[in-house]
Order: sequence, then structure tokens, then C-alpha cells
Amino acid sequence: MLTTEEKTQAVVAALEDIKAAKITVIDTSKLSSLFDRMVIASAASKRQTRALADNVVAKLKERGEEALGCEGEESGEWILVDLNEVLVHIMQPAVRDYYNLEELWNKAQASRPRLAKAP
Repeated sequence: MLTTEEKTQAVVAALEDIKAAKITVIDTSKLSSLFDRMVIASAASKRQTRALADNVVAKLKERGEEALGCEGEESGEWILVDLNEVLVHIMQPAVRDYYNLEELWNKAQASRPRLAKAP
């Protein structure tokens, strides 16, 4: 079983194999109890989006990890691969620009309440 960091590195390597663009990793461990990392990548075409998702699933399977689910393969504009503590979003550039997940999660991180330090 891979650690979250090992799984994240394996995802990024799988995305790089198929020439994904603008790969971004967001640490969501302090923002969500559902997953610890979010990996976002862009693809130049629907065919590449599908190829990237397939490669992520295949490469993780080689390392003993199974995807819990994969959504969006039909349209190929935005595919979500659920690897439990790591979520992978593979998006067409226009879709990625529209939803702007990086900004959404960065705002969530910035607005997270801070606990006062004990004196």
C-alpha cells in the first residue's frame, strides 16, 4: 500500500508520461476529511484526457492501488479519477479555466479559521 505522497508522485509521473500540461498538486489534508491531495492537469484533446486517465489507473494498478472510480470518460472534457486519498482531475483547458479549482481551493485554505496559540 502506497503512502499518500508515494501515490501522488505516481500520479504525477503517470500524467507526465502522456505529456499532461500544467500539473498542479494541492494539499487538501487540512481542508477535507475525504481526501488529502488533489492533482489537476490539462490535456490538449478529449483523446489525451482519456489516455491520461487510463494511464493513471494503469500505473497505480501496477503499484497495487485500485481506483475507486472514474467519472467523465464519455465526454472527455473533465475526467475525475478517485484514488481514495488522492483525487485526480484531468481537464480540457476551457473547462479548467471555467471551474478554476486551484483558486477555489486556495481561497478555502486562506479562509480556514486559525486556532489561537496558547500563551
